[in-house]
Amino acid sequence: MEQKDKGVAQNQINIELPEDIAEGIYSNLAIITHSNQEFVVDFIRIMPGVPKAKVRARIILTPQHAKRFLHALSDNLRKFESAHGEIAETEQVNLPITLSGPTGLA
Repeated sequence: MEQKDKGVAQNQINIELPEDIAEGIYSNLAIITHSNQEFVVDFIRIMPGVPKAKVRARIILTPQHAKRFLHALSDNLRKFESAHGEIAETEQVNLPITLSGPTGLA
């Protein structure tokens, strides 16, 4: 029995969530780019009437992690809609976007 307990402890990951990260960042736009080695997701907050916006967070993923993230997000959306009803999609807004600064492509 002691062997089993050690095996369980070895498979656990202790994840720390600092206070400043726990607050989260609101985003109402995500721009996704990719190279043959990585996916780059830039999270942006656009404010009405303000012609300029900043990237608030950038997440860089391997293609394998991007695919796992896609599946996890799809699963969570399915569970959410099952509990709360279908999420209505609004019409897509096409904004002229210029991304300045480093693009993150390898």
